[in-house]
Amino acid sequence: MTQTGFAFLPIGTISTPWKTISDCPRNGRQPDQAPVCRVRVAPDFVAGLRGLEGFSHLILLYWLDQAKSAQLVFTPPFDGEPRGVFATRGPRRPNPIGMSVVAFDGFEGEDVLKVRYLDCVDGTPLLDIKPYLATTDAEPGAAMGWLAPHATRNANTEG
Repeated sequence: MTQTGFAFLPIGTISTPWKTISDCPRNGRQPDQAPVCRVRVAPDFVAGLRGLEGFSHLILLYWLDQAKSAQLVFTPPFDGEPRGVFATRGPRRPNPIGMSVVAFDGFEGEDVLKVRYLDCVDGTPLLDIKPYLATTDAEPGAAMGWLAPHATRNANTEG
């Protein structure tokens, strides 16, 4: 396979209460792990935040800069079967890009977003922000494959 170099330009920094990878919650949607976190957008990109008011959720893409080297097959801690990294949400990926759907609690000044349901280390570089659209980004009845019996309950799910 031919490798082509890519350069990512971080657009900001994520601030969370977690200082190490082991401190991070496995899944930021766990109700007991929903502190308000802050996303500081670099001055050159603040204009791109225009129009975010009114969205309840955002998609954040970030670089897992503290992730260990890629591991293509591993046994998840909550499952007894070896799984390929592309069938998991594990951080040890060839390109350690993290993604979270977060609750957007508004702005703190013009350059800081207040969000909940993150699962990354304090100081993580932010790559992109997208509005979450329930009509586009969620599919009722989508199958979760081998993860179905291990699904983390959403804080808003009853029962």
